[in-house]
Amino acid sequence: MKKYYAFQLEHLKAEIEALNLYLSKFQSSSSSAFEFLNQHPEYQKLLQKTVESSSPIFSKELNDWVSDTYETNSMHPEQLSHLSISGHILRSKSEVIIDTALFSNRIPFRYECALSLGFKTFFPDFTIRHPKTKDFFYWEHFGMMDSPAYSQNAFNKLQLYNAHGIIPTINLITTYETKDQPLNSQYVQHLIEHYFL
Repeated sequence: MKKYYAFQLEHLKAEIEALNLYLSKFQSSSSSAFEFLNQHPEYQKLLQKTVESSSPIFSKELNDWVSDTYETNSMHPEQLSHLSISGHILRSKSEVIIDTALFSNRIPFRYECALSLGFKTFFPDFTIRHPKTKDFFYWEHFGMMDSPAYSQNAFNKLQLYNAHGIIPTINLITTYETKDQPLNSQYVQHLIEHYFL
């Protein structure tokens, strides 16, 4: 067993080295693409339409919903710097994980789509339609929960959602992270399977 594990360890080390090499090349080659898209919003729109045309086809209603234009969050456009395979440009790497998982699992969704709650307009990270029931779900990712001010704002936001019938674990999916506990892609996949597949 010791000899077998030694061989396995060598093989795994070689795989890790190859993956790290790939990631270093991939990240460095993609940064110029992000910069280009940020400087030319007209290409962002073009890319999104191209990706949508090759995306999975849902029912006509859901396909129209995904394809229709909608009001998005115009605050802090400089934070939109992470491109996902869906064609969306997002604010964080964790949002890219969620976006990519939704897109890969063929779940119809919108990124930062306006939602009116009473007299306030919010932009949930993701507005999702269940692929079978067509029900609405919302996904909020709270990425700095080790900050007291941020976590208080997150709590206030959850209270407002709750007051308007958007309830965690029922039609509101929430994920959290801190510096020491980043978002896990396997957990995101587990949530998608639980709610939508």
